[in-house]
This record gives sequence, structure tokens and C-alpha cells, in this order.
Amino acid sequence: MSRPRVVVHNIASADGRLTLAPDVLLLGGDERWRAVDDGNSSVGDWLRAHHAPEVMLEGSGSFVLEGAEPEPLPPFDGDPAPLYEDYLPGAIIGRAGHRGWFCAVDGRGRVRWEVKDGAAFGPAWVGWYALSIVHQATPPAYLAYLQREEIPYLVAGPGPQVDLATALEKLGGKLGVACVLSTAGGRLNGALLRAGLVDEINIEFCPAIIGGIGTPALFDAPPLQAGDWPTRLRLLSAEVRDGGRVWLRYAVEQAPVRE
Repeated sequence: MSRPRVVVHNIASADGRLTLAPDVLLLGGDERWRAVDDGNSSVGDWLRAHHAPEVMLEGSGSFVLEGAEPEPLPPFDGDPAPLYEDYLPGAIIGRAGHRGWFCAVDGRGRVRWEVKDGAAFGPAWVGWYALSIVHQATPPAYLAYLQREEIPYLVAGPGPQVDLATALEKLGGKLGVACVLSTAGGRLNGALLRAGLVDEINIEFCPAIIGGIGTPALFDAPPLQAGDWPTRLRLLSAEVRDGGRVWLRYAVEQAPVRE
């Protein structure tokens, strides 16, 4: 099967910032974010109803600040080779009522899953479950931790970064995923965009300015190199919403051939 469709959705300030400062997480944040986003948006609900994604995607940076030390794990002393096979326990993959995956791209093994079953978030998320994307250089202690916690994972690429194309192919081929909705930060969404893996972009701009050098922003991808072209977008819709928010919905067009 072809790779899943990838739809991006972000809520940002008018200057494209996704958080308040470099030391504020995308998930969780702090109370000042209410000056940007009042939490009453229905766009995410519309996108889930319209696209029916089976994966909600985040990067590890949504959970753990860069440079922060996650809780240490006990060392792994056995043969690590079996850990580097995709871990898809049948009791989880085939469980009754399964609907989708909360998925983290986490090659460095930074995320400690406080909640793995979506039922903890309320009725709308019953049937959703945690899933990690790792690579062949992910620490074995982390893979052992995921297996102890019965959190499935897919191994995508040799490292040091997750091979996102391989990850999407495995999501489609092994788990039957047809659509991924990424609400990740700029680094992961930027990497997906640079790899030509994004099909649709949804941005809700809020009437506030944050600024700040290094503050996480939309599509924090590596700079364009000589011969690289900007990604062209085709406007699907533009909607002014309550409170001065603007929702822009774009289809991603194929990048032009390098000259």
C-alpha cells in the first residue's frame, strides 16, 4: 500500500510561534498561552471527522524540552538484537474496539509515557493507544522499557534520525493506517515537509504576537540549500473565525524539479 496521507494542524500566533519561549513545551505550555488560544477551536474536531486519521503524531520535543534529562532507565544487560525488531504485541494490535494511535517519533528514547490508553482522556479517545517510532540506534534500555510497558513500536531507519518515509510505510503496511494527523512542533513537521511527506497543511493563526529568537515556530526545517525550492501550496479554504482567528487550509503541491 502507498504511504498514509499526512495532514498537519497547528495553532500559532500571528507571527507563527507555536509556544511562548524556547523553554515552554508545545504540550502543556503555561497559562500565558490563553492570551493566544482560548481553547475553544473546533478545527481539530472537524479535521478528525473529515479525514478520519488513525494516527495522531507528535515529536519527542512536544513532551520533553531539548536538553532536559528524562527519568533514567535501568540498563539493559541482555542480547539487544531482538529489541530492534518492530514490537507489535497481538494483545494490543488486535484488541477489541481499537480506533487509533497516539504516536511519538522518538529516536533518542526521551518520552516516558504517563498515559498509554486514550480512555484516560475521556470518551472521545476510547480505543486509542500509545505507539513509538524509533530507529536502530535508539538505546536498548528504552526499547526494553517500551516492551515492559507493552507500548508498541516501529523501527524506522539506522539512525541517528528516524527515517520518516520508512515510518510512514510501516504505519500503512503493518498497521493499515491510511491517514496521519500531525499536531507536532516545527522540527518534526519541518522534517516531514522537507522529505515531501506532507499532503495538507492547516494553520489557525491567533490574534497575538509572541516573537523571540529561538521560540519554536511553524516548520523549523533546515535552511534551503542551493537548488532547493520553497514548497508550493494551493489554497483550499480560508475562514475568519470567532475572536479574530484565521484558519488557512492548504494542499501541498509537488516541489518543482531542481535545475
